[in-house]
Amino acid sequence: MARRAIFPFTAIVGQERMKRALVLNAVSPRIGGVLIRGERGTAKSTAARALAALLPEIDVNQPCRFGCDPERPREWCDECRVQFVDSPPATAHRRTPFVDLPISATEDRVVGTLDIEQAIQKGEKHFEPGVLASANRGLLYVDEVNLLDDHVVDLLLDSAAMGVNVVEREGISFTHPAKFILVGTMNPEEGDLRPQLLDRFAFSVNIKGLSDALQRVQIMERRLKFEVDPDTFCRDWEEREHELSQQIAQARRLVKSVAYTRRDLLSIAGLTASLNVDGHRADLVILRGAQAHAALHGRSQISDEDIILAAELALPHRIKGRPFQDQSVSAYELEERLEEVQNEMGGAEEGDPNPDDISPEGQKKKPPILR
Repeated sequence: MARRAIFPFTAIVGQERMKRALVLNAVSPRIGGVLIRGERGTAKSTAARALAALLPEIDVNQPCRFGCDPERPREWCDECRVQFVDSPPATAHRRTPFVDLPISATEDRVVGTLDIEQAIQKGEKHFEPGVLASANRGLLYVDEVNLLDDHVVDLLLDSAAMGVNVVEREGISFTHPAKFILVGTMNPEEGDLRPQLLDRFAFSVNIKGLSDALQRVQIMERRLKFEVDPDTFCRDWEEREHELSQQIAQARRLVKSVAYTRRDLLSIAGLTASLNVDGHRADLVILRGAQAHAALHGRSQISDEDIILAAELALPHRIKGRPFQDQSVSAYELEERLEEVQNEMGGAEEGDPNPDDISPEGQKKKPPILR
C-alpha cells in the first residue's frame, strides 16, 4: 500500500522559530522536546509530521519489537539482552517512527503492560508494548497535550528525559529503551499545563497566524497545490527536503563532539541567573541547544550566537514575571543581556581552561549577532 503523502517541512511558510525548535530536537533528542502553543490552523501538527518524514532510516535489531540499536547493546531491551547474549543480531533498516498519542491514552496504553497471570502460572515474563515502545528512536506527537491527564504527561516527560521505560508489577519488571523526540502542541484558549510540567519541556514556542498578506497567499497557494496533486507537489520540494535531511543527519554525527569552553558555561549561567530562572534545567537545555545549532551549521565549537538562539527557545516559559499568555524574549534582548553578563565576568578570559571542559581550544572572538 502506497504511503500517504506528507506536506514537506521546507514548504511551511514562516514560523521560523517553531521550525528551528523542531530541527534542533531532531539533531539532538537529548535536548528534551518542544511545546508548541498556538491557535488552530497554524501548522503545528503539519510541522511535527513533516519533521518525522525528514529523519533518516535507522538500523534495528532483527527481530526486535522495540527497535533496539545494534550499536548500543547497553541500551537493549530485556528481550534482546537474552536473545543475543551469545551471537550478534541480524540488522534491518526501518523508517523513523512517528507515533500520534491519543488524548484518551491511559497509563497502561502509554507504558505497556506485564501479564502477571502468565508469569505466575508459566514462569514466563510476557510484556505487551505500549506507545513508548512504538516511539523509541522516533518522534512522539501529542496534540492538545494540556488535555491529557497530568500523570500521563509526567510519564512521557520522564521517559523523554531518561531514555528508558521500566514497567514493574508485583515484583516483576521489564525494561526497554524509550528515546524519542517529544513534540507537544496545544491551544492556550483550552487551558494551560501546570507550571511543573511546563518546565519539563526543554523548548517552548508561541506561534500565531501570519499577518503578512503575501505570506498568507503563499500558504493558500501551496496548500491548494498539495491537495490537488500531492505527489507532484512533494517532488517539487524533494531537493530541498533531501538537503535538510542530509544536514540533520550530518549534524547528528557531529553534535556530540561540538566543543564548549568554561567561558561559554559562565555566559549561560550568568544569562539564566540574570533573568531569575528557577532551577538548572534551562542551563543544560541552552548548552545542548547551542551544540545542536552549531552542529547543524557544521561547526565544531559553539558561539555566542548559538547560545542566544537556543536561549530564545529555552527561556520564555521559564522567565519570572512574564505572563505566559504574553511570553516573548527576543534574540536582540538576549544578546544585550549576554553582553552585560560577559562584561561583568571581568576576570574570565576567553578560553579559560578548566579540567571539565570538553574543548581543547579557546573560544573564538564573538561575532556580531543579529544586528
